[in-house]
Amino acid sequence: MHKTVLAVSAVFMALTAPAFPQAVVVDPGVTSSTTVELPGEVRTYVLERQVPSVAYEGAIVVGQPLPDTIQLHLVDGHPDYAYTVVNERRVIVNPQNRMVIQVLE
Repeated sequence: MHKTVLAVSAVFMALTAPAFPQAVVVDPGVTSSTTVELPGEVRTYVLERQVPSVAYEGAIVVGQPLPDTIQLHLVDGHPDYAYTVVNERRVIVNPQNRMVIQVLE
C-alpha cells in the first residue's frame, strides 16, 4: 500500500509540476517548425543596439511574419538575421520573409 501511495504521488507531482518557458528559435531558412540555436553574437548585437520602438497592435508570434510597415535593421555579419523593436520588445526576424525567429525578453 505504501508503494502505491508513493507511485501515485510521484505521478501527480510530475503532472502538476510548473512548466518553465523555453526560448523557441525558428531557423530563418526553413519552415517555422524547425528550431535552431540563435548565434550568441546575434543576440548580443541586437541587445546592444539602440533603435526606436514601433507601436503595433497585432500579436508578435514566432513563426509568423511582421507586416511590411515595420522597419527592419540588418545584423552586421549575419545576413540571415534582422531585428526591430516592437512595443518595447526586441524581435529577431528573417529579413527575406520577415518571419519572427525569436522575441528577446
